[in-house]
Amino acid sequence: MEMRNEPVNKHMGSSFDDFLAEEGLLADVEVVALKRVIAFQLEQEMKRSGLTKTELASRMETSRSAVDRLLDPENHAVTLRTLERAAGVLGKRLRLELV
Repeated sequence: MEMRNEPVNKHMGSSFDDFLAEEGLLADVEVVALKRVIAFQLEQEMKRSGLTKTELASRMETSRSAVDRLLDPENHAVTLRTLERAAGVLGKRLRLELV
């Protein structure tokens, strides 16, 4: 009986997180995903509250362009203070944790 030596996929059976970590991409992917989730949650709360971007900006005492950056899932340069102000205006609290 002849046995073939087929290449073994080193990622077979590992998680996608393991793969991303091995490639040095996990932290970057997590940051992108987190910003997308935050932007989505803020937009949902704005809809629930009936607030426009202009109204949110006014209540946050900031510019409409700052709110646009906040809600842009591709813009990762958002300060904690900005997130905190947006959450407060929407009647929410910002909670961060290290895991």
